[in-house]
Amino acid sequence: MNTPLASESDFRRFAETILSASKANDTFVNFNDSESTTLRFANNQVVQHVSESGPNLSVRAAFGQKVGSAGTNQLDKDALLATLRRAEELARFAPDDPEYLAPLPPQNYLDLPTYRAATVRMTPADLAREVEPVIARCEKNKLTGAGIFSAGAGARGVAASSGLFGFESSTSSEFSLTATAAETDSSGWTFNSHRNVNALDVRDRSARAVDKALKSANPVELPAGKYPVILEPAAVAGALGMIFFSLSAKNYYKGNSALAGKLGATIFDERITMRTDPTHPDLMGSRFGGGFGGGEGLATRPMTWVENGVLRQLSYDRFTAKEHNVEPTPFPSSPILSISGKLSRSTEALIADTDRAVLVTNFWYIRMVDPRDLTITGMTRDGTFLVENGKIVGGVKNFRFHESPLRAFAKVEAATAPQEAITMERGKMLLPAVRLPEFNFSSVTKF
Repeated sequence: MNTPLASESDFRRFAETILSASKANDTFVNFNDSESTTLRFANNQVVQHVSESGPNLSVRAAFGQKVGSAGTNQLDKDALLATLRRAEELARFAPDDPEYLAPLPPQNYLDLPTYRAATVRMTPADLAREVEPVIARCEKNKLTGAGIFSAGAGARGVAASSGLFGFESSTSSEFSLTATAAETDSSGWTFNSHRNVNALDVRDRSARAVDKALKSANPVELPAGKYPVILEPAAVAGALGMIFFSLSAKNYYKGNSALAGKLGATIFDERITMRTDPTHPDLMGSRFGGGFGGGEGLATRPMTWVENGVLRQLSYDRFTAKEHNVEPTPFPSSPILSISGKLSRSTEALIADTDRAVLVTNFWYIRMVDPRDLTITGMTRDGTFLVENGKIVGGVKNFRFHESPLRAFAKVEAATAPQEAITMERGKMLLPAVRLPEFNFSSVTKF
């Protein structure tokens, strides 16, 4: 990566140019700059390399409750002032926003491990060298491999007329592999992200994806119904992901949340504790929430949401927090779910201790069915297996499911320690593999 990103002093200069010239009662500046390099491979060959870079700056101006915003990707003084004037003009013509609040005061931000030099040093040639043995492994096993390998860096900033100022440099990397064999109707998959590109565990994850593709060959069809299941961490992410949005205090007090009336009540198995920790080095935590509607620079901090199965904390946006005279909370990102008690050493040990269950690698195309009880639907994907007498006996054709995490996780039979988990629909988490006594597979797919 060769394009220099904006520094903290650069952003401070941009913000001061805007704030010193503003005529509004309140002014808020939100800034993002990024650079990334992505390699895509398919059919066991590199098919594309994409490099992207560029800044974006937004200005929000408010006169009383009248609010306007405008953005630009040009950072010279004239462009910044023109963006400010557009925001001010839009604000003067806007209707009152009854939920508008003035910008936050200065915040005390955590010093987080968001930047890794190794990630910044990655070049397109480096990505290709890392992917070469992945493709070779697929070819050796007569599988077709496809996926991505990316590395990037970013800079984020918030500033306001209230004296608020925050800045953060960060890095990120991703690796995914889907290994398939059309003639045997099989597939295996892996996906990970990390601030440190060297922590992606590309070799071992590729080996596991290939192994899943080989073991899932010629899958059999099982009838739809309720089965005991082993959910790997990515599948747990898919099944539980909606719960973080359901923590919204606004919906809770409106009565349209599946958790309404359950603050202080048991919502999960009593062994489950769910917290968020932006300081964890394996997660993608940030010092502050995003711009307009995304926290507005609110400092992040470790939080516990569910403790020993009991709902302890709701997620308060600033307006709802003011209504209820409490402190606003950061959105529950960087989640960690842990299970107390005796744990299995690994997913393999969990399988070895199971009489009969369906093993699920991943869920996808997850959609809400009934927000009143958090029933969701989706499909299994890229490695669904039948486990009998402690062993994987073969692949199973994919299921569609209809299930609520509030029902499914009311009882956990066994679990591992938290592991890295991410899907195409859910951000990075640390979650255990779990064995549940019952999960509702409502139909069988044709693949």
